Parts: sequence; structure tokens; C-alpha cells
Amino acid sequence: MMLRVVHAYGDAVGVSVGDAEILRYVYRPDPEAFESRKPYAHPVRTLGGRVVTGYRPSDHRWHKGVQMTASHLSGQNFWGGNSYVHGRGYLPLPERIGWMRHDGFSSFEVGEDRFACVEDLTWVENGGEEWAREERGLSVHSVDAAAGVWVLDWSIRLTNVRGEELRFGSPTTAGRETAGYTGLQWRGPRDFTGGTVFAPGVEGGGGGPGERFMGTRGPWLGFTAERDEWDGASTVVFAHAPENVASHHWFVRSEPTPSVAFSWAFFEEFGLPAGESFGFRYRVVVADGAWGSERVEEFLAGVPW
Repeated sequence: MMLRVVHAYGDAVGVSVGDAEILRYVYRPDPEAFESRKPYAHPVRTLGGRVVTGYRPSDHRWHKGVQMTASHLSGQNFWGGNSYVHGRGYLPLPERIGWMRHDGFSSFEVGEDRFACVEDLTWVENGGEEWAREERGLSVHSVDAAAGVWVLDWSIRLTNVRGEELRFGSPTTAGRETAGYTGLQWRGPRDFTGGTVFAPGVEGGGGGPGERFMGTRGPWLGFTAERDEWDGASTVVFAHAPENVASHHWFVRSEPTPSVAFSWAFFEEFGLPAGESFGFRYRVVVADGAWGSERVEEFLAGVPW
């Protein structure tokens, strides 16, 4: 099916298939500084029109669809909300909240069956100092109406422009167990709560907060749930490019909040020296219906990087 792309300049890019807007990428940050102003993808929908992202839920107002984040970065919080301080818990520290500035698109390509763009961003710490330049790639492709599935690829290349090393961590590296969230994060809608989490070769097994896979490594992770309002289920699959797997762990919960993060600093901090860069590539598969491991493996094998 043919893609239709609408660019509301200075605000957002919408990608539609038929009557369904399957992706809205908002690059004008929300105004609330405490939520860490930065671009986000919401709503994200299946081809059948089912929304598979949550936005500003009551439990965490700074959770917004799919976002690139950094919960602990050299004392700053590019995740949003309260900051974790070991021995004191989560504290509202607005002076620690950084933000990501949209600087423009260096590439913007629209085809019948593919949309791709490259966005330039600057990571700015709370006091206004520019710490990093990001080159972000977004691509919508592999739309299959018969199978009810499409793919979003999301890449990052981040360069340290601070003049000294940047240190990336998470609440777990700061002392809180099983809270290694950071990196590219998805927040699911309310009816994904209690959904089924599964991984390669394992059917089912999400169970409660998804602890079965918390902090594990793997090439992909699936999350499926029965939907409110509509009969049927939706499935979201999170997949790594092959070069990512050794450097990431999964942060995943199905209760009390449905969330998945491709965590690049779950257990250990890492440093990015001044002037140097790192890059990662991620894939999000959005499907109507309840998928299992075999179907995911078959689909991913047919969509090369």
C-alpha cells in the first residue's frame, strides 16, 4: 500500500497508510521542562488503526510514545521527571533536567512504500551548555496490509561536543536494582498492562511485571496484548541490529506500567570521550493480532537490515 506523508513544518511529520495514520513524529518538544523536552513518536498505530503507544500517562507524565532518552548522563536527566539519587530515592530536581533541540532535517525522502529522514539534534544540559550532537535516522517500511504489519527503524549517532567525557548510566548503575532504564524507550497504552512478553524460542512468559526478561540480552523482544474497545490483540516487537546485542540489556515491565527500553547502560556506566561518537540501530515492528516467537523470527528473517 502507498504511504502518505504530511509534514506540518516546525511541528510534526505524519505517515499514513489508507485511512490510518500509523506514525506521528512530533519534533517540536512539549513545553514542560520537567518532562525533558524532546521529540517523540505518538500516536503509533497498527495498520488496523489500533494505538500502541501511551502519552503522558498519569503515573509518569514524561513517558511519551517512543523517545530517545538518557536517564543518567553526567549528572543530568534526559529522561524526564524525578531523578534517582542513591540513599534518597526519587527526587524532583528540575536543575538536572536536560533537553533535546531539533535543529533540522538533513535528509527527507518520501517514496511509495518507504519514508526515511535524518534529523539533526543537540542535547542541551539544564544550564544551556551544548553537550552532544545527534544524527537520528527514522524509516517507515515493509508495510504488508495482508499480514497487518509495518516496520519503524530508528538509529542514533551521538557525538560528544562538551569538551570532556560524558558518562552514561541508569538508576541501576546509581544503586537501584532492576531499574536500568535508559536509551530508546517505548511506553505502551494502558490496555497493554499485564500483556504477554516473549523472546526468541520462548512463548508467553511475560508474567506480572515482565521480570522474566528484565536485564536480559537478546536480539529481540515481543509484547502482545488484548485490546480494549476492539476485539483482538496487537503486537509490538523490539529488535536490535546485530551489532547492538552485546552492548544492551532489556528493560521491560508489563505491570504496573507497560514499558520497554533498549538499555545501553543497564548494569554498567560507559564513557564517551570528548569529540568521539557512538551509534546504534533499532527496529520496532507493529502488528495487528497476537504474534508468537515463530512468527516473529520468520518475519525478522525476511526484513534485512
